[in-house]
Amino acid sequence: MIAPPVPPPDPFDLVVDAPFDSALSDRYLVYALSTITARSLPDLRDGLKPVHRRLLWAMRLLKLDPASGYKKCARVVGDVIGKYHPHGDQSVYDAMVRLAQTFSLRYPLVDGQGNFGNVDGDNAAAYRYTEARLTAVAIDLMAGLDDGTVDYRQTYNGEDEEPEVMPGLFPNLLANGASGIAVGMATSIPPHNAAEILDAAVLLIDRPDADDGELMTVVQGPDLPTGGLIVDSPAAIAAAYATGRGSFRVRSRWAVEKGPQGTWRAIVSEIPYGVQKGKLIEALAAIVNDKKLPIMADVRDESDEAIRIVIEPRSRTVDPHVLMESLFRLTELEVRLPLNLNVLDAARTPRVMSLKAVLLAWLAHQIEVLLRRARHRIDKIDGRIELLDGYLIAYLNLDRVIAIIRTEDEPKPVMIAEFALNDRQAEAILNMRLRSLRRLEEIEIRNERAKLDKEREGLAALIESPLKQRNKLKRDLGALRTRYGPETALGRRRTEVAEAAPLREIPFDMMIEREPLTVVLSQRGWIRALRGHADLAGPEIARFKDGDGPAFAVHAQTTDKIVVAAADGRFYTLGGDRLPGGRGFGEPVRLLIDLPGDTPIVALFATPASRAATERLLLATTDGRGFVARVAELLAETRKGRQVVNTRAPARLLVVHAIAPEHDSVATIGDNRKIVIFPLAEVPELGRGSGVQLQKFRDGGLADATTLAFAGGLSWAMGGGSGRTRTEADLTPWRAARGAAGRMPPIGFPRDNRFT
Repeated sequence: MIAPPVPPPDPFDLVVDAPFDSALSDRYLVYALSTITARSLPDLRDGLKPVHRRLLWAMRLLKLDPASGYKKCARVVGDVIGKYHPHGDQSVYDAMVRLAQTFSLRYPLVDGQGNFGNVDGDNAAAYRYTEARLTAVAIDLMAGLDDGTVDYRQTYNGEDEEPEVMPGLFPNLLANGASGIAVGMATSIPPHNAAEILDAAVLLIDRPDADDGELMTVVQGPDLPTGGLIVDSPAAIAAAYATGRGSFRVRSRWAVEKGPQGTWRAIVSEIPYGVQKGKLIEALAAIVNDKKLPIMADVRDESDEAIRIVIEPRSRTVDPHVLMESLFRLTELEVRLPLNLNVLDAARTPRVMSLKAVLLAWLAHQIEVLLRRARHRIDKIDGRIELLDGYLIAYLNLDRVIAIIRTEDEPKPVMIAEFALNDRQAEAILNMRLRSLRRLEEIEIRNERAKLDKEREGLAALIESPLKQRNKLKRDLGALRTRYGPETALGRRRTEVAEAAPLREIPFDMMIEREPLTVVLSQRGWIRALRGHADLAGPEIARFKDGDGPAFAVHAQTTDKIVVAAADGRFYTLGGDRLPGGRGFGEPVRLLIDLPGDTPIVALFATPASRAATERLLLATTDGRGFVARVAELLAETRKGRQVVNTRAPARLLVVHAIAPEHDSVATIGDNRKIVIFPLAEVPELGRGSGVQLQKFRDGGLADATTLAFAGGLSWAMGGGSGRTRTEADLTPWRAARGAAGRMPPIGFPRDNRFT
């Protein structure tokens, strides 16, 4: 009887009931750990990420050493993604390209032939066109792989093995640096000078308790492939290395090249690390085209293999340092290079470490490599001595050994039993070629064995003595330093460390081409700027829409700040270069600033940015309160403006009056036609507030206020359009304390109660 078929399981029976948040967090944690440990952060011991380590390992197996020929990069990439790194071919090739770029790595690990990109930002050619082999630096980094110095693990498919870490003495983590973004953490390590790192390591071998300050006497700072200048203070550099976090100001190297008749131009010969020259030239050209820096006339790229960027000033009178400091602030001629020493330690735990902690951990790894190499060599020596002892027995009993081999069907057991050999010794004797018999001389065997015994004793003593281990490591580091010392072409320091003053503020006038303007604001709030200083009573000023008319007209420069004061006490700032042109009626000022539609404008004036800190204004409201303010305190950076005068409804801002340097008194007049004059010193200077009472009123409020020189008297224009003025020289009758009620004005004072 045939059993009925078993029905397939219901898919819904396989559904696991679990909280979504815990399931998501578990899976995301696995992804995060994989990204941190197997992709983005370098290993402290060799400074490599897995993709870089697998690239070097694959090239080593292909025997691409510096003395061999080049092989296509496609071959290397194919081996890596097929055997060790199951990721996209483009990502692997990009990693390989970076290892070959002399402007990306201080000590390239791959010697590339073909187009591997350039400092302009151009990409490398496809991997079918480029070839590569290892550099001597990579050989130093991988030295010892055959000496049992590191553990191996199976590849992702279990068909092969790969090293977990490279054992070489080259300090790749700090020498070449690293960068990467993981999940919730990142790393950024700039390149350093290998000789300085090795000197610091030797210092810590001799004095493990040396502090960070002592290390700074050896390690000057980053040594970047593209050169440049590090202009931070020694204290700032030391603080960054002591904590493992910080940044460095990297500035381009430049010089002044003299021309005929006193002309000059700035030549940039080195740019900051990581900056693409092509984009930098585009940014400099945009500054010229947009006239963002009027003192700069032109920029040219005259680079070949060496960088040469030519910057032309507008005139020979321009200060070169002012021009370059302006460009340092505006472009990537100066950048901030971050330092974040976040690495995987020997336990593959991500940690942010100081420079000293990194070096101590790296030295501990090198001591471990040293011990493993010694133990591996001892095992090799023991195996060789074992064979030599067997060869000596065979030499002393050569005729009998030959007889056993000729007569016995199974000679190995007979030899083992007769000569007390072990299986390995007997097998080695049986596998010897006849031509080797002539070399079996007792003296040679005993001499080789004596040498091996002596070497073994030295290795055993090395394993037992930490002092010998440190001395051995120092000698090895010293030998390595000779290949990367400052006297060699590769080891010469490229980046100069020299403290520079902080960047000066760029004068606002330098950022905009200075041109005269006439700013006109109508009664309905339409604003426009006419080129040149037009006649304020001329026909160009009097052109308005029907039903509109003039309110304010002032002369200014494109570099000036245009300040608009509203009746609610809020001040707004406009750039003179950004005002609408004067061909039409302009634009509503409320499109440029956030001015409420029902709030009238009470004042408009222009001020140069250079004088804003010294110019003062008298501000007064209709209820008779006021104070003195600096123009710099009124300038706002946003459309919303800045609240300066706090008004109390129904009062509003009435007076915005510029105070001349020679003025020492304040004159106020109320709606009740009474004047009071008091010292300017009695009015406080505030950045914001409602001020103090300037004049007391029984009825009405303030009509006008002004400042004057008391000794010069009070002058006002006479009516009738005659243009004549009248002056009251003796102001003693109106002199009183601030807040007084005042008395009636001099005979002939204007009936509109206005001082001007």
